[in-house]
Amino acid sequence: MTDQVTFRRLDAAEARRHRDLVADIHRDAYADSIATGDAFASDEAFMTRFDAYTGRGGFDLVFAYADDTTVGQTWGWALAPDTAWWSGLVSEPESGFTVEDGTRTFALSELMVRRAWTGQGIAHALHDALLSARTEQRATLLVRPDNATAYNAYTRWGWRRVSQLRPGWPGAPLMDVLVLELPLESAE
Repeated sequence: MTDQVTFRRLDAAEARRHRDLVADIHRDAYADSIATGDAFASDEAFMTRFDAYTGRGGFDLVFAYADDTTVGQTWGWALAPDTAWWSGLVSEPESGFTVEDGTRTFALSELMVRRAWTGQGIAHALHDALLSARTEQRATLLVRPDNATAYNAYTRWGWRRVSQLRPGWPGAPLMDVLVLELPLESAE
């Protein structure tokens, strides 16, 4: 299926113009989490974070399309020297780990695929489409320790756990911090 998927990269301004589509994909991909009533998973909380993230320098979003249907999305940004990303870190894996200069670390913030399109390799293809164009030394992401599907995928794709962190957003859960060295290795 992934050979029939195409990708479109958007900067922050373009992403904001597609805000309704971003919300629609989130509501579909996270319908079960939203239905639990978890305030952090709510559509409103998610879109508040999206609005804040698109204000970050170097914001990069990739949509995945199958024919004319947008089936998934992923995004992130380069961590600036004054980033708050590492606030709430339980323990620093090594001295200097959290020092950022705007070119060291790319924060992969979201990766999601509509429910009808999961299990077809689209998430991995989106992941690679986003990260293959990045010039940072490493990437980081946060994942709930109990999200076995995502966790297993990330470790298969080369990510490694380095610590835990509770983001500063209201109701944010304790997350595992994963890191991946960049650039991505060629799949050939």
